[in-house]
Amino acid sequence: MIERRQEIDTLHGLLKRHPVVGIIGARQVGKTTLARLFVKESQQKSSYFDLENPEEIARLADPMLVLKDLKGLVVIDEVQRLPDLFQVLRVLVDRPRLPLRFLVLGSASPDLLRQSSETLAGRIIYHQLNGFAFDEVGTERQKRLWLRGGFPRAYLARTNSQSHEWLRGFIRTFLERDLPQLGITIRSTTLQRFWTMLAHYHGQIWNSSEFGRSFGVADTTVRNYLDLMTSALVTRQLQPWHENISKRQVKAPKIYITDSGVLHTLLNLRSMMDLEGHPKVGASWEGFLLQQVIRRLQVFPEECFFWATHGGAELDLFVFRGRRRYGFEFKRTTSPRVTPSMRSALSDLKLNRLDVIHAGENTFPLTEKIRAVSWQRLLVDVQPLK
Repeated sequence: MIERRQEIDTLHGLLKRHPVVGIIGARQVGKTTLARLFVKESQQKSSYFDLENPEEIARLADPMLVLKDLKGLVVIDEVQRLPDLFQVLRVLVDRPRLPLRFLVLGSASPDLLRQSSETLAGRIIYHQLNGFAFDEVGTERQKRLWLRGGFPRAYLARTNSQSHEWLRGFIRTFLERDLPQLGITIRSTTLQRFWTMLAHYHGQIWNSSEFGRSFGVADTTVRNYLDLMTSALVTRQLQPWHENISKRQVKAPKIYITDSGVLHTLLNLRSMMDLEGHPKVGASWEGFLLQQVIRRLQVFPEECFFWATHGGAELDLFVFRGRRRYGFEFKRTTSPRVTPSMRSALSDLKLNRLDVIHAGENTFPLTEKIRAVSWQRLLVDVQPLK
């Protein structure tokens, strides 16, 4: 069992400040396990409802009758299966001297759980749970985490072959069962083909026309597919940053498969040898470390961007918080160097600092505001933003 200390501490804080906390994340990412660990540690009176169990759904046939007299913490797993429950939660949490808090778990983003956002506006806060990260597995297992991804059952599998087998099953189940349960009616074979093609565009700037031609459908259709997969939390759209400068800047998002293990399975990469010999190894490394940096900084998705100009200057990750501006480049090399693109980003974006995350073992300065940071020292040399 891997203790998810940062996630548990985050839940403690959120539940002190909000009557309803929603944990969202892809299927099998560990939401239920996290909730059970949290309940065990908090040692408060709690009630648990798993809506994948028909008996639990039957218990909640009259939710007001069942929930109104409970106290302490109420955990409702797979809450999207009973969307009408949100109206009842609103009535319960609006009572004076609130005797309980709610922790609800869902396999969809707030966009797909729109009813909860509308009904519980001002009462619910969401926390997105991703797979395992560096601080949870240790620096000595970084390559294993990169290859297998952060889904608990994939990462903890006995062998790479078993991990790959589980991920193949996850992809199939996600497309054939989970997405239809979220109201998505597109054929699973179509989305499987789209997801696989998307894996080959991992780390690239989105081009609807080019992708539509390759896929054989209209631009608006592939854009709809991309938004659906993003809402289901299995792809990431890193939005472009626009600065008021004279240079023409890219305005389309950059696309990543959220989990590196899923990416490698879609590309049929079963071992580290397969990965290191594949043309997408650099893009895979970039996407994997981009997610680790975002988690380490403890910043929100709306604070993270990439930046690129049509003249060739670019920055892999631009973090904007308050008046502070930080840049990150990801270079799979042991000897990183300052490039004209980095100097342009430093100047045009007025960065406080630019870190080049590289594959070597040491962290050292490159110029006054640019330093090379070893991916093995990410937890030491990159600190959370307060």
